Order: sequence, then structure tokens, then C-alpha cells
Amino acid sequence: MKKLTTLIITTLFLLNIATAQSRVTRSKISFQIKNLGINTSGIIGTMQANIQFDPAALNTSTIEATADVKSINTDNDTRDEHLRSDEFFDVARFPKITMKSVSFRHKSGNNYVGQFNVTMKAKTKAFDVPFTYVENGNNGSFKGSFKLNRLDFGVGENSLVLSNDVTVTIEVDTAKS
Repeated sequence: MKKLTTLIITTLFLLNIATAQSRVTRSKISFQIKNLGINTSGIIGTMQANIQFDPAALNTSTIEATADVKSINTDNDTRDEHLRSDEFFDVARFPKITMKSVSFRHKSGNNYVGQFNVTMKAKTKAFDVPFTYVENGNNGSFKGSFKLNRLDFGVGENSLVLSNDVTVTIEVDTAKS
């Protein structure tokens, strides 16, 4: 009986470790785009994520994140309202941007590449996102950056003054639950 109890406790402990989810303690989604040839930047201030990332088990790791586009902030209220309008993000119909992992691969050291499906305005496109992951005890830090073409998602129209290319940077700190 003692062996069976020990086996059950050990199995539950290992199952808990294998399915441990990380709780987001800090996140920052920033973006940069050229407007009239000048770099213009902003943030999307609200994000929720379900992160189950284990460098030793990349094939079973998953990351799924949702950003609330209503929280866009470029330090210009007029521009922010314009970005929220149906001409750009159309937050009344499409309030969220989602990112869902498809796969991960280890490059070297703390460097990884994740393939993610990004959905914006009901359009989904796959991206390879290089990122670093640094683990410190029960805490982890992710930092990655990628470029997208805003027109691929129907965000705005072709413009002579506004670039199509947007650089998105994501930083997330986690703690194991």
C-alpha cells in the first residue's frame, strides 16, 4: 500500500510539473511604423496569455495570447481614436488580436524561433518570430520581435505617407503557477 501511495503522489507531482502553466506578471506589446518618414511608435496596453513553455519539451509547449486593440496608445488621443476606427483596426467589430503558437525550435543558447498564427480583423497569417527566453528559478522572460505588413490584415489603405511595414516587439515576464 505504501508503494502505491508513493507512486500516486509521485505521478501527481510529475503531472503537475509537466502541466505547470506560467502566469504573466508583466507584458508589453509595442509597435513602430514610419509616418511621413518619421518613426512613430505605440503600445497595446492590455494582453492576456496562456503560456505553457518548456525549453526541454518544445514539441508540447504552447503560447496563446490575446491583445485588446482598444488599449492602443500612441501618446496622441486623436491618432488613437483614428486607429480604433473602422478605417484601421475597427475595434467595434474586431476588438482583439490573437497569436497562437504552431511550433518552436531552439536556435542556440537562449534563442528560439516560434511559428505563430496571428489573427487580426478575421485574417490569419503565419509568422516566424525569433525570441529569447531566459529562465531564473520560477520566473521566465520572453522577448521577441517581428515585422508584418499592415495591408495583409486590412489595417488602413495603401498610402504614400504611411509605411506598410510594422515592427512589433513583445516582452513578457512570467512566474510558474
